[in-house]
This record gives sequence, structure tokens and C-alpha cells, in this order.
Amino acid sequence: MSALKDRLTDGLYGLGWATVKKLPEPVAAGLGRGIADLAWKRRGPRVLRLEANLARVVPDATPERLAELSKAGMRSYMRYWMESFRLPTWSREQVGRAVDIKDIHLLEEGLASGRGVVLALPHLANWDLAGVWATRALGVPFTTVAERLEPESLYDRFVAYRESLGMEVVPHTGGSAFGRLARRLRAGGLVCLVADRDLSASGTEVTFFGETARMPAGPAILAQQTGALLLPATLWYDGAAVMRGRIHPPVEVPGTGTRAEKTALMTQALADAFAEGIAEHPEDWHMLQRLWLADLEERGADERGTDGRAPERSEGGTA
Repeated sequence: MSALKDRLTDGLYGLGWATVKKLPEPVAAGLGRGIADLAWKRRGPRVLRLEANLARVVPDATPERLAELSKAGMRSYMRYWMESFRLPTWSREQVGRAVDIKDIHLLEEGLASGRGVVLALPHLANWDLAGVWATRALGVPFTTVAERLEPESLYDRFVAYRESLGMEVVPHTGGSAFGRLARRLRAGGLVCLVADRDLSASGTEVTFFGETARMPAGPAILAQQTGALLLPATLWYDGAAVMRGRIHPPVEVPGTGTRAEKTALMTQALADAFAEGIAEHPEDWHMLQRLWLADLEERGADERGTDGRAPERSEGGTA
């Protein structure tokens, strides 16, 4: 059954890439909204998790408001997929028209300095589109990290897709990712990391919307070890065809403290910038997984086996 499910999953994504990119833009957009609304009406686990996450972001929201936000969130999530399926067919001009980033000079000046830039983003709007915009509109190649997905064929499909868009993709597992990212930064390059969810279970604890969560320490450690500029960025949709974004002020390396202390302060600064962007556009935050420690511990208790240990399995997520 597991092998059958893997083949079905891979086949569905393959069908999306093969079919959606051939549809006229309005048809693809309408299809995405229809799928989103259907998923939202079914009230499956991922929709309920999205709603639970949004309840922390908008703590004073009524149940009706949360329902509105989760419906809009599913539409935003499916817009991401419809755009991503179609991105390989977009021209440089089309990509340039589709994105508008405020304070882009912070990124341009950082790269011009030759010190390298770590651009850290949360799961807001379409980070793939932002990456394509960087490579095509700015003419800046970059390196990123991909989460290992099951089945392996689906992971290979995502890597091939992103590499076809001009990204260098490094697998999250395998031990060599950090070294490759550091080399790119020391050469003055750009590294882009989606950094609001820790995949290692050993991330840095931060206060995020008033509760404790873990976020990856990689962006802060890379900046410390390579001298690269660390820039948070947030993205959003505003109802138009254009995706908006903002480059936030750089997160500086503290002048004193141990590496762990510096990493904690820098990761908290990233979390604060992410929270600012998410609070302004909660419907565009595609966090359909557990994030806060209280939720992860609750899941661990639910899954704990008779030997007292939680089974080791990764939670499915977006690539």
C-alpha cells in the first residue's frame, strides 16, 4: 500500500506539472481556487492544523474569522502550486512583472559588497517565484536547500524542477549541505533558505507569537562563520496578479557572547521579522504542519509507543 501511495503521489504531481502549465492563466487560477475550496470544505487534518496555527497568529479572531482566514489561506496555498506548476513556461518579462519587492537595495548592496548574502524567508506566498525573480530579473544565481521528500522520485522531481529554474539545490540531509552553502557565501554568492520551521529537531528555541517554537540555526551560523549579510524577507499576495515582498533590515552578528548565544539572538531576530510579515498577511502563511513546541510535544505523546519512545518519522511538509 505504501508503494502504491508513493506512486500515486508522484503521479499526481507529475500530472500537475504536465497539465496545469498548458492551461490559460484564468483557467489555472480558477482551478486552483476550486481545489482549495474543496479541500477547505472537507476540513481535513491539514486545514485544521492551518486554522490552529492561525489562531496563535490572530489570537483575538472569532471562529468565523478563523474560518475566513483558513479558506483564504488554502486559496493562497493553491495559488502557490498553480504558479509553481506554470513557472517553467514564464518568460523573463512575465516574471519581472509578477513580483514587486520593497527595499531590494538591501539585497543588491549586500551582494555588491562581495561578502555574500543569506536571505531567510518564512513559508509566505510563493518563495519559488521569488527565487526565479532573483535569477531572471536581478540576474543573481543562488543556492538553496531542499527537504527530503517521500517518495524519492518526488524529491528528484522537485530538485529537477528547481534546477531548471536556475537554482542550485542542496539536499537537507547528507552532511555536506552546510559546507557547500558556506563556500558559496565566501565566494560572494547568494543563499536563500526557508527558515521558519526546523527540520532537524535540534533547532534554536525562539518566542514566536508569544509561545516557544524551534527555528533552524543555519542562517545565523552561516552568517557568523562566513561574514555574510543575513537578511530576512517576507512575501505576500494582495489580491492582484503581482506578488509583493519586502527585504527587512539586516540581522547583525552580536559583538560579544558565545556562538550559541549569538545564534539564539540572531534567530530570535529572524523570528521577529517573520512574525511581523505573517501578522500583516496571515492568510498567505502556508504553515500546514505543527510548529510550536507545545503542539509537537502533544503529537509525541499521542504517538508514543509501548516502549516509551516516540517513533522516528518526519512530518510531511511543503517542499
